[in-house]
Amino acid sequence: MLTRSDLASLQQHREYPSISILAPTHRTAPQNKQDRIKVKNLVSKAIERLYREFKKREVAPVVKNLQALVKQVDWKHSTEGLALFASKDKSAAVRLPFRVKSRAMVDETFATRDLVYALNRTPPYRVLVLSHETRLFDAWKATLDEHMAKPFPVEHRGPGGASKLPGGLGINISGKRDDAHRAFFRSVDKAVAAVQKGNPLPLILVGVERNLAFFQEVTEQASAIVGMLAGNHDKTSPSELGKLVWPVFESAETLRRTEAFVKLDDAVSAGRYSSGIDQVWRSAVDAKCKTLLVEKDFKYAADLDSDGYQLLPYSGKGAAGLDDAVDEVIERVMATGGNVYFYSPGDLEIHQKIAAVLRG
Repeated sequence: MLTRSDLASLQQHREYPSISILAPTHRTAPQNKQDRIKVKNLVSKAIERLYREFKKREVAPVVKNLQALVKQVDWKHSTEGLALFASKDKSAAVRLPFRVKSRAMVDETFATRDLVYALNRTPPYRVLVLSHETRLFDAWKATLDEHMAKPFPVEHRGPGGASKLPGGLGINISGKRDDAHRAFFRSVDKAVAAVQKGNPLPLILVGVERNLAFFQEVTEQASAIVGMLAGNHDKTSPSELGKLVWPVFESAETLRRTEAFVKLDDAVSAGRYSSGIDQVWRSAVDAKCKTLLVEKDFKYAADLDSDGYQLLPYSGKGAAGLDDAVDEVIERVMATGGNVYFYSPGDLEIHQKIAAVLRG
């Protein structure tokens, strides 16, 4: 599943020609039977355009990279979308947890706007299913994508897990079992921390109350935990589990949005805020935005002045043109450690749809 570091790497790329293939895909049959054909048709379309502009030997490395990506696609484990990016020196295949419009593009940059929009407007999160075989998922809405790289799933091999509990006179069996559980969940916590370090996300815990309590006792991820789902879900499928945890995450996000709104009111009283896209843009450029609040459907096309500090009327021409300055603001705020919260249309009307709490 796409991470923000993946996205940043793709956005930094500049090289002509660069190919972007975006295609909706399907998780299950019979719909997924046509996915491979549709993607290959898009690839053929992009290659045909290359051959109209260049000699075949000139773009052979690009074509080779693109065709290699197609061969590597795991069609049996598709999600809702697929993105293929290829140039002479760079290539990447990304499974997407959301639908995209079918497109084949050749440009100087990779087509990442759909990816930016989806990640920004509906934030991803993680789900940790605590059990004797603990599983970790990346999540987007109700779509779960399981981490299968070692050490996940993490198996409890100690006493009370895969090993028998010690016996005999004078042995505190329950104490030994509890100590083994704590040790196991400390190892789980370290494994989660390693994943979070590269791409920190909000965390939903799932498990029976006993396991939830043990993990909370030993974890160093407390600040990332935003919600819990109590119950035994060892055998629950990812599709069914996604339906259960998505409302939990939504509820947590609602609370966080409410708290951010209160902080904005306090910031207005203290004069530590920006309001409207022009002011917020300048605050984002100066890395002053601690918290950004924006209506989720708000878009704003604009040009930049020569210093990149002021938004000008949109011309749609050249590198100075921004298809959506709002997405650019979001990326800048996140890159400087700020938080971003999204609201329904009209919630931020008094602030012209976007506002920021500024750092002191």
